[in-house]
Amino acid sequence: MIHIENIKKLFDRNFVESPLVESFEAGDITLTSGKLAVSDPLITSEMPAFTTDFPLGNFPVLVHKEIDSNCIAYVEIVFSNSEIASWKLATSEGQNTGNLQEGEIFGFPVESGMGCLMDFETQQNLNLLEQHLFKRKGDDFMGIYEEFFHEHFFQEEGAINQYAFLKPNEDKSGNIFAFETGYGEGFYASYIGFDEQNVPVKVVCELIEIN
Repeated sequence: MIHIENIKKLFDRNFVESPLVESFEAGDITLTSGKLAVSDPLITSEMPAFTTDFPLGNFPVLVHKEIDSNCIAYVEIVFSNSEIASWKLATSEGQNTGNLQEGEIFGFPVESGMGCLMDFETQQNLNLLEQHLFKRKGDDFMGIYEEFFHEHFFQEEGAINQYAFLKPNEDKSGNIFAFETGYGEGFYASYIGFDEQNVPVKVVCELIEIN
């Protein structure tokens, strides 16, 4: 699979070395169940989690931008500094990579231009927040983006943030990493790097393929 070969070239090491990419540490994401989901929650509020079990705790998130466009090309969660022995396309229950044709991927659809990485429990808390706001506001409810996400992406002076950490429930430790997806809407895959014991070392969402 050509996509995995490119991911391997960029992300096998502990840093991305490419003149086309600029990398940033964004902060930490908290996983509470070890089940990870990635979605555009404005169109897919109940995205199934990946079948892979990830470690619990707080883990650094790295953002890799395409320098020419200043758009986010990759989002990476790092679980350890172990050497990566293999890469696999991230899949959910019922997805079999053996059924894919050359060039096909499993991934998540985006229509709003925003993607979100979160623990599956945090996704459930986000859905509960949306239901709560809808019940409380009724006809005044403007949608989960306007009610929850919007303020984290648009600053008072008009500047636009490309990513943000959010908590749908302040009483829970799980958080969301929300980010602009490449050039906007599309269908995006994620890839998981494993060590020799088949333990996840990192997961990478590919939004723009950098060769």
